[in-house]
Amino acid sequence: MLCEARAVSVEAVGRRAFAPGRVNLIGDHTDYNAGLALPMAIQLGVEVEYHPDDRAVLVVESDLDPSPAAIPLSGPPGPLAPWSRLAAAVLDQVRPAVGGRVVVRSDLPVGGGLSSSAAFSVALALALGATGDPLTLARLCQRAERAVGVPVGLMDPLVVMAARSRRALLVDFDTLRTEQVPVPEGAVVTVVDSGTARRLDATAYATRRAECEAAAGFVGRPLGRASPADAERVADPLLRRRARHVTTETARVRAFARALERVDLVEAGRLMTESHRSLADDFEVSTAALDELVERLCSTPGVYGARLTGAGFGGCVVALSAAPLERGGGRAWEVRASAGARVGAN
Repeated sequence: MLCEARAVSVEAVGRRAFAPGRVNLIGDHTDYNAGLALPMAIQLGVEVEYHPDDRAVLVVESDLDPSPAAIPLSGPPGPLAPWSRLAAAVLDQVRPAVGGRVVVRSDLPVGGGLSSSAAFSVALALALGATGDPLTLARLCQRAERAVGVPVGLMDPLVVMAARSRRALLVDFDTLRTEQVPVPEGAVVTVVDSGTARRLDATAYATRRAECEAAAGFVGRPLGRASPADAERVADPLLRRRARHVTTETARVRAFARALERVDLVEAGRLMTESHRSLADDFEVSTAALDELVERLCSTPGVYGARLTGAGFGGCVVALSAAPLERGGGRAWEVRASAGARVGAN
């Protein structure tokens, strides 16, 4: 039985926590459909330092905003910036015994599809004293994000908690079982910024979730448990496309994991590019900038494949290649499969 996340006593020195960002190698919009995904944690992330004192308020200082936020331990927090509202939601979930000062530092691009919000939530929860297994803490952070109006799935906080070095995490969102999949030494993973930032609460993300629920109602089961043949029986053309993406994407995730185990990077890259086409055509979450970037990367010698990563509507593309890519003029990060969140004393 899962234990409940709870706040524990904090030594006078306080606590420091680090939570990585993540890049989803393949399997987007499958998590909330009981399908499969294969993300990996990366070396970039969010660090939170908690310095407790006897105040009944938590003062949060962040490089995300020059103005500190003062969040009461109880009662309504009042008007706050988006990142501060998320901090208040995490605080409400963890409920530490005392307030104090929190300092947040991040080298993750905000709005880039690398799960900066989940990294922030996990790092803050751990720094404030939340305990529990990875799934318990992932659910805590999911509740916090949903409290501020973003209907996220479990993928981001779960991989942030459960990842291991040099491994991607194959997650079955029907059973919540996970499998550590080795990332081959010769696989170079690069995240390239499309130059278009996005916030999930300002996109059609919630609409896509509702469309998937409607399609699943027609099929009679979650789309991640359905087959491509089931999807083709959906009468409404738009809902059929949404179902087709989820069912084929789930199959691609399984094939991609096996390709990594065989060190077949050519096949893995082909599946990534096929995934992007499905996200663009059937799920309609790509943009012109993302499509152009994927096309350019796929025409680059040594690149096996590329796809948008994250929920779409902007953000970043992930590319799989045989060698490091030329960075050019845009922002790009060569990332490696890294361990999950960690916590220690200040």
